[in-house]
Amino acid sequence: MPVPVEAGDGVVYTPLLTQDEQVDVLNRLDFMLRNIAELRKEVEELRNSLQHLAGEIVGEVRCHLEETQRVTRRRRFPFHRERSDSTGSSSIYFTANSGAATTDDGESEGGYTTANAESDYDRESERESEEGEDEVSCETVRTVRRDSLDLVNEDETPLILDSLLEEGLGQLLQQADGLHNGHEQEKREGFQLLLNNKLAYADQRDFLWRLARAYSDMYEITEDTDEKKTYASDGKEELEIAFQKWDESAECHQWYAILCGQLAEHESIQKRIQTGYVFKEHIDKAIALKPEDPKSYYLLGRWCYQVSHLGWLEKKTASALFETPPTATVQDALQNFLRVEELSPGFSKAVRVYIAKCYKDLGNNSAALLWTNLASELPVNTKEDAESERELEEMRSIWEE
Repeated sequence: MPVPVEAGDGVVYTPLLTQDEQVDVLNRLDFMLRNIAELRKEVEELRNSLQHLAGEIVGEVRCHLEETQRVTRRRRFPFHRERSDSTGSSSIYFTANSGAATTDDGESEGGYTTANAESDYDRESERESEEGEDEVSCETVRTVRRDSLDLVNEDETPLILDSLLEEGLGQLLQQADGLHNGHEQEKREGFQLLLNNKLAYADQRDFLWRLARAYSDMYEITEDTDEKKTYASDGKEELEIAFQKWDESAECHQWYAILCGQLAEHESIQKRIQTGYVFKEHIDKAIALKPEDPKSYYLLGRWCYQVSHLGWLEKKTASALFETPPTATVQDALQNFLRVEELSPGFSKAVRVYIAKCYKDLGNNSAALLWTNLASELPVNTKEDAESERELEEMRSIWEE
């Protein structure tokens, strides 16, 4: 556009740009508009690709969860299993075992049950039929998820993903509970299963405390001392992260105490005494948050019993290191063990053996004999039950004499 410029008595209009320069500007603008249009098209294609990829991921995750669920269902046990509990500990100071008994149906902590025994023929027939179903099911899941994600608005996709992840979490926790209650190989499988899904569910409370429990399982299974310490330490770290968000979880506090006790087995006397305070603190929190959980009272009872039987050297060391060393009596331990029986009669053979030992220490031999006989009625389901069975035989021999 020309502009007026004073020049004597008249006005002369001089253009800002020459014609060639104007053509060049127009060409540049046209080039920019074409690039913007292409960029907008690429962004749209990228959005569609991401939406499609989300559908693929959801389908694969769902397929994987269904497959692992079927593998778990196909696993059968034609005989009664003796289960090794993962919270076992041989520390004489401040650790304890869960010692919970399980039935043949294998009810898990999450409220799920594992399958009962079947014949080899039934297992083989079921396997062939389910393998065919798996292929159809997985492909159906992929197709349905892709189709559904193509039809919904992109703003709704995260809600669908959250819903599917939540559904998958329930199946995963069911599997983890079942494997936790199995033999050593199944505990290893459960640990690996949780590790494989950590990326997807690391922000879920019920997932994290089960992962910590699996670290405790691996501690019990492993023979190498360094590996044991690593598993216990890693499990503690997982829960320390969880406490930043879920300090009100009874299970988190319970398993943190157990892992602290396991790690303390390889520490000095001073460190074990320090761990005693931590163990008691977290068990108390677990009881406050979930007062009807018998396992926490059992752990506290074990702690009280062990503290009440500390030797002279341990007591002197605690007194020298701390202003208020840990204290507990056999009566304290007995009250906690009786509380376990009140909440869950027949919780474990180990509990009843401890009750008998407490009464014996208190000089009540008739009550000790009664609980010795009651303990004999329960089966051996855990590693600690097996240890208690040996103590039970020694107590029987004393009564017979």
